[in-house]
Amino acid sequence: MKPLIKVQDVDITYGNKQVLRGVNLEIGAGEIVTLIGPNGSGKSSLARAILGALPIAAGAISHSPDLQIGYVPQNLAVDRAMPISAARFMALPGKVDKKVILSAARRLGVDHVLDQQIGSLSGGLLQRMLLARAIMGAPGLLILDEPVQGMDQPATADFYQLLEEVRNETGCGILLVSHDLHVVMSASDRVICLNGHVCCEGTPQVVQDAPEYRALFGPGTKGTMALYRHEHDHAHDHDHVHDHADVAAPHEKGPVQ
Repeated sequence: MKPLIKVQDVDITYGNKQVLRGVNLEIGAGEIVTLIGPNGSGKSSLARAILGALPIAAGAISHSPDLQIGYVPQNLAVDRAMPISAARFMALPGKVDKKVILSAARRLGVDHVLDQQIGSLSGGLLQRMLLARAIMGAPGLLILDEPVQGMDQPATADFYQLLEEVRNETGCGILLVSHDLHVVMSASDRVICLNGHVCCEGTPQVVQDAPEYRALFGPGTKGTMALYRHEHDHAHDHDHVHDHADVAAPHEKGPVQ
């Protein structure tokens, strides 16, 4: 099966600063892929490049034919005084059938707040609303940039469970950008660790045990993985991790606190 997205040897630069170099990535239908890395590692830049919102300096990004992408942005600023209901917000920027809005809102459990002002919603409800809006066009791929930032642990667990349910119901692929591997990884099929390049990649357990990951994040995240356990009926290869030749030795990077 052809991948939904294929990233080949991509470099991204801002002026004279190279943000990413030699990145390769594929996302298949029904796959949840999580991008992790410290601030400034290039996660959001890669997501924006896949969306076509940021030019690449080298390499190529290809999409499957007629791929529709749904996007949930990072830190959407909402004016609390803005007089717009959640239903009207979901219909932006054009007209959307009310039945489509209601169906998506019901799927994400936010149909009860459609008549409320968008500025009155809590962070968790707003993120659910944004996800509902993103799936209205039945996208083949969802891209979410730090979608749980500011949520408490129960809300985070609920949101990631919703994501997996959406994947299971629709068969869409999901690309998730996150700082919090110890939370996100339990809902992911594959994790890619970035720090200007791909440090390591593999299943969540493989990446958690990789020395490149431990050098960046430290070894103390295992205890919180039970926040949300990813359960499925298919097997993963837990014995393989893709290491890259240009990865600096752990002592050269130092842990990120």
